[in-house]
Amino acid sequence: MNIEDIKISNNIKYIGVDDKTIDLFESQYTVPNGISYNSYLILDDKIAVMDTVDARGTDEWFKNLDKTLNGKLPDYLIVSHMEPDHAANIVKFIEKYKNSKIVINEKALAMIPQFFDVDLTDKAYIVNEGETLCLGSHTLQFFMAPMVHWPEVMVEYEQSEKILFSADAFGKFGALDTDEDWACEARRYYFNIVGKYGSQANALLKKASGLDISVICPLHGPILTDNLEYYIGKYLTWSSYDPEDDGVLVAYASIHGNTAKAAKKMAEILNAKGAKKVAVADLSRDDMAEAVEDAFRYDKMILMAATYDGGVFPCMDHFIHHLKSKNYQKRKVGFVENGSWAPMAAKQMKSVIETLKDIDICEPVISIRSAMKDSDIKNMEKLADTILS
Repeated sequence: MNIEDIKISNNIKYIGVDDKTIDLFESQYTVPNGISYNSYLILDDKIAVMDTVDARGTDEWFKNLDKTLNGKLPDYLIVSHMEPDHAANIVKFIEKYKNSKIVINEKALAMIPQFFDVDLTDKAYIVNEGETLCLGSHTLQFFMAPMVHWPEVMVEYEQSEKILFSADAFGKFGALDTDEDWACEARRYYFNIVGKYGSQANALLKKASGLDISVICPLHGPILTDNLEYYIGKYLTWSSYDPEDDGVLVAYASIHGNTAKAAKKMAEILNAKGAKKVAVADLSRDDMAEAVEDAFRYDKMILMAATYDGGVFPCMDHFIHHLKSKNYQKRKVGFVENGSWAPMAAKQMKSVIETLKDIDICEPVISIRSAMKDSDIKNMEKLADTILS
């Protein structure tokens, strides 16, 4: 990636790093197209660096920074978020640029000793909600964004060029040189990383609605310049937990293949009955984060699982508890279980899902004994009618 090809403005430059060697982001999310660690530089009478990058990109980041500074020295390092993929190089920055100040809020400052053995008493420039920092012709205004998705997060609005530095909000999986649809990987990123904190993300959007924004610069993913209403609209939908599309996710967990056959039949029935969209997820094999993404994307879901050790097959158990932890709500849900002698999966799945907010449990709850039979198919047709009505 050539950072000079990433244009923001004459005085605001991109100095981030693409990581295409990482296999798991946060040690749990597959990133087949890598991830970007975004950092920016504002060149003015005073020079501000907007965040550092992950330790995996340290050398390249300093190279980008030095090249863009072109012999000048930075006055400030803005710390938007203390997570290591953005803050790993704070101490190295301080050691290299000894006269610079660290612009930080109180909550982030309190976290510094948890990560680094450094005293920022004489280095910290503490900012609070709504305060500004003048760099010359550019002025940064600071807005706290707690739990989007850590408690110390803040975003910055540059008033003259109308740029929102949005921290992890509006982030996306994938390196910047990846040519792919924004929504798919931004949705997977949002619901798996930020999704639990919808009300807090919504609060940030309300603050942003009072700003005249021309550009959004997130800490992951592409810089957003055109059709901002589209991106903000997606975030409003996601943060409100409203379904994005009319469709059904059929998520299944099968041991020997019988539940898988039933799931594929369920998808056929739904399609035949006019479902707008049917997505099928094999929870044993498919990307769990993508299954979570589809659960939030569509307004309906059918969970189909084999009974296992008197409970539910482990990958389904993991899936439904992941949904619960991310505040899954406002959906219609149906259940199909399988068991050879003591089916219990439906009971276990329902016990979790029915505790969630605004969930419509659809009947009948179907219990298959080992292999799918004609009577099971008839019940699956009844369930399809109920969930599509």
